[in-house]
Amino acid sequence: MWGGSHCHCFQVSLSWLTKFEMPKPPAVCGGEAFRLAISSSSTTGGGFSDFYRRNRMRLGIGSSAPQGCGFGNAFFRPFLWRTKKWTTGQFVYRESSVISIPTFPFSYYIGTPRGRHRAVHPAFFLINTTNKVHSMRSRFLFAALTVLLWFTYSQAQQHTLTILHTNDMHAKFTPHEAFWVKSEPKPMVGGFNELTYMVDSIRAKNSSILLLDAGDVMTGNPISDIESKGAQGGALFEMMNVIGYDASCPGNHDLDISQENLCRLVSIGKFPSLSANLVNNKGEFSLGNKDFTIIQRGGLRIGIFGLILQNLAGMVNQNNIVGLKVLSPIETARKMIAVLKPKADLIIALTHQGVEEDSELAANVTGLDVIVGGHSHTRLKQPRLVNGTVIVQTGSDCENLGVLHLTVEKKHVTKYDGQLLQLWAHEGRTTRLSPFIDSLKTAIDKEYSEVIGTLKEDWKRGNGETSIGNFITGAMAEAAGAEVGFTNNHGFRKDLSAGPMTKRDLYEVLPFRNILATFQLSGKDLRSIMRYYLTKKPAIQITGVTCQWRRADGGGIEILKLEVKGKSVDDNRMYICATSDFFAGQAMQYVGREIEQPIFFRQTVFEAVEKAVRKAKVVSSKIENRFQEVQ
Repeated sequence: MWGGSHCHCFQVSLSWLTKFEMPKPPAVCGGEAFRLAISSSSTTGGGFSDFYRRNRMRLGIGSSAPQGCGFGNAFFRPFLWRTKKWTTGQFVYRESSVISIPTFPFSYYIGTPRGRHRAVHPAFFLINTTNKVHSMRSRFLFAALTVLLWFTYSQAQQHTLTILHTNDMHAKFTPHEAFWVKSEPKPMVGGFNELTYMVDSIRAKNSSILLLDAGDVMTGNPISDIESKGAQGGALFEMMNVIGYDASCPGNHDLDISQENLCRLVSIGKFPSLSANLVNNKGEFSLGNKDFTIIQRGGLRIGIFGLILQNLAGMVNQNNIVGLKVLSPIETARKMIAVLKPKADLIIALTHQGVEEDSELAANVTGLDVIVGGHSHTRLKQPRLVNGTVIVQTGSDCENLGVLHLTVEKKHVTKYDGQLLQLWAHEGRTTRLSPFIDSLKTAIDKEYSEVIGTLKEDWKRGNGETSIGNFITGAMAEAAGAEVGFTNNHGFRKDLSAGPMTKRDLYEVLPFRNILATFQLSGKDLRSIMRYYLTKKPAIQITGVTCQWRRADGGGIEILKLEVKGKSVDDNRMYICATSDFFAGQAMQYVGREIEQPIFFRQTVFEAVEKAVRKAKVVSSKIENRFQEVQ
């Protein structure tokens, strides 16, 4: 026996091992030669370090105190090590990292160029050679050690990560009614207070957490119009800072106010805004956005890049995207993956384009591990797997927090499990955000809690003619002095139940800053638009027009009767039509033609409808079957 500083070793002649064949070692520490040491050392590990220098250690296992880890100061130091070449028996010198496996208290540490990892192992012996190393054949002993080392290294490379994610929160920082619940009164759901509580609760149990948002933070609550830190809606990003978001990507509604306002919002956020395919005409990231970021978390290098929907121009007021262009999401993703592959252990796409587009993206790229998506408001209760890529999305309106647990080994996701946590509101619950939320709510309630009218019938959104569409397009036409009114269904963001209507209720129905506008159509053009409407069934509402029609031979549409304000349409007469600036910019998709020379008012659609509600006091709007199919 030989000892020094509590280092206990013994020597063994290797002649009795010659009848066994030694296997090739695993590719430990990047394929470099490996060797082990066995000891029970003091806190400094100096005894074994000294022993290491005096002897040519081949391999061994031992115990050490926490600081020493068997090699003392030499633990993480690379060495020129004299080792046997496994294939030819020749001796070569190699530089590699130290691997030490202590046995007491039944744990080991592995030192590699990437760090130090801990696992469990209960072995204790040493083989030391002070003489020239002869041919070693010990299949039993070395095969066992090889398997042990391979298992050890594999376990050391296994990492876990939990991704918490939100999307399409639409400024819903306070709870709202769970409209899908049939019982009365309906429970309250959502809000940043419950979101903060849930995120904090998960973080308290797990330090390996990543929090991401997939866009459309703005539009849906008056807070989007309140200026804070120099930006309208800035308070939303202030609260996201407190909650601790790691990254976000912009959505189409984050551009509802202006490009300048989005830049100011991004500057408020203490987390990167990622959108690799959203650039200006010079190819620059002009909205404060970046193409990607790399975050270290849970022992992983996580590469995250952002993407926005290809059809951004069809979703945003044309005045708000002047000078911007959207690159191909698939081609951009391929470039980002190529850039991030050598730099990251896990690659995430943070997208705002919709779950079907996310699935198409996953099917057309390789090397993408996870897609955290938004835009389509899809509640994926379980992750979707496409071409080896995990896809998640939470729905909308801050009603759910997405949770995705990942196990990552050697740059691959080997296990995943995801779910949605419903953010039910709990009265009296407080968090570190509660005082700020309460102050904002008080300021908004002061202006928006006023009852402005009473609904006699429910306002329900839907395709085709609706009561909500009839009243709003009628109010727009009246305010503009027009005979016909057009608007798009997606401009209505909320149903309303019969009863008192507050200004806040109406704002949540019409949260966009759409400007009232007028344009002119000839009777002939109006007839053509009605035929387009009956054939293509675009998601629009029309007021002032009644029509009787039938299906012609061959599947076409034959208009039998067309009237405006009860009078037959004159093909040669010009008719004044009301709409919004958004609709005017998207007219091709809604009515099959461009709108020429629109005139814009200094009044929003919301202001026009609010005035009509106040004037009516009791709002009664019904479906009138304005478009009748006859035989």
